Amino acid sequence: MKKIIFIIHRWDGNPESDWYLWLKKELEMKGFKVEVPEMPNTAEPKIDAWVSHLSQIVKKIDDDIYFIGHSIGCQTIMRYLQTVNKKIGGSVFVAGWFNLKNLENEEVKNVAQPWLNTKIDLNKVKININKLTVILSDSDPYDYIEENKNIFENKLNAKVIVEKEKGHFTSYDNITELPIVLNELLKLIK
Repeated sequence: MKKIIFIIHRWDGNPESDWYLWLKKELEMKGFKVEVPEMPNTAEPKIDAWVSHLSQIVKKIDDDIYFIGHSIGCQTIMRYLQTVNKKIGGSVFVAGWFNLKNLENEEVKNVAQPWLNTKIDLNKVKININKLTVILSDSDPYDYIEENKNIFENKLNAKVIVEKEKGHFTSYDNITELPIVLNELLKLIK
């Protein structure tokens, strides 16, 4: 069966923002089927809506499925994986987090609170994720780099790479291509 890769965008993102189109094109040239779904209400993402939307799109889970998540997309993938009973092939998370700081205002904090306070069953995620690589930036404005790195390494057995000066890996940080994600995903698929 052909490998299927789902790229789950960030909060306030869309399938055409940041580096998603570049990565989709690169992966399709290598023969993969790639989907970058538009997640619902991206200005005010809600856990149930995003996880439900992802489950409708994925339909069938097996080890030919791979996920790439960006920021809240990583949260969505983990929350989805805790609801299934099958392993995926692997995942690459970019700017994944469990804790955030420096949120812009009260409205943003209110949207983030459920994501920060609703527990994720990391044992279930670990069972279902098979292989995980996490890419963080030492200049991420939402910080907690060491704490997030430790949780990914210790709770999910992730390989964690900390890039220099990449911010939150968005087009606002001048990131429109991200070859490390392509390279790390290809390593997981081998």
